[in-house]
Amino acid sequence: MNQDEMKQAVAQAALDYIRPKIDDDTVLGIGTGSTANLFIDCLADIRGLLTATVASSEASAERLRNHGIPVYDLNAVDQVDFYIDGADECNAALQLIKGGGAALTREKIVTAVAKEFICIADESKLVHTLGQFPLPVEVIPMARSHVARELVKLGGDPVYRDGVVTDNGNVILDVYNFSIPQPLATEEKINGITGVVTNGLFALKPADVLLLGTPQGVKTLYAAD
Repeated sequence: MNQDEMKQAVAQAALDYIRPKIDDDTVLGIGTGSTANLFIDCLADIRGLLTATVASSEASAERLRNHGIPVYDLNAVDQVDFYIDGADECNAALQLIKGGGAALTREKIVTAVAKEFICIADESKLVHTLGQFPLPVEVIPMARSHVARELVKLGGDPVYRDGVVTDNGNVILDVYNFSIPQPLATEEKINGITGVVTNGLFALKPADVLLLGTPQGVKTLYAAD
């Protein structure tokens, strides 16, 4: 299997994972990005079973609606039963880097509400130590320079993602050359910088399940494995 085939396989595996658990009250949280898009396309096959979804980005919401799948504001639902999303990097503890698509804040909000977070990724995303992928940080625009200076003090090399405005009206700093051996502490430290909305580390609330695409098929990993 090539990378595209592995992404398609994990999208289908996620559908197979949740389908037996869906009932009339189920609310699905849907992420953002290429692998999440493949999952949305898989959902079209069971759209008649879905009564409510929430999306982590306007792009995902539009894709869901184009398939005839109902999308709600998160404030309009009582719970999110499953959140399905990809990752830019993940480690053995199922701690993640996300935000390559600039939707990290909304992704974190839906993750915080979800009862179960199912991450779908191909094996290229699994690393020993997070940080090979540049860490996205969403920042209030007027604080961009201040936050960048503070990130330099932490040992990173922040680069403004030129021309990108998040769905929340903010900007993104991508932190390069920034190995993250202690994701929990690093997530808290960066979030404590004034002007930071949030950063792309999902360590305080990691994935519950990782469906990992490999050339041999999809592996199901849990944080305790």
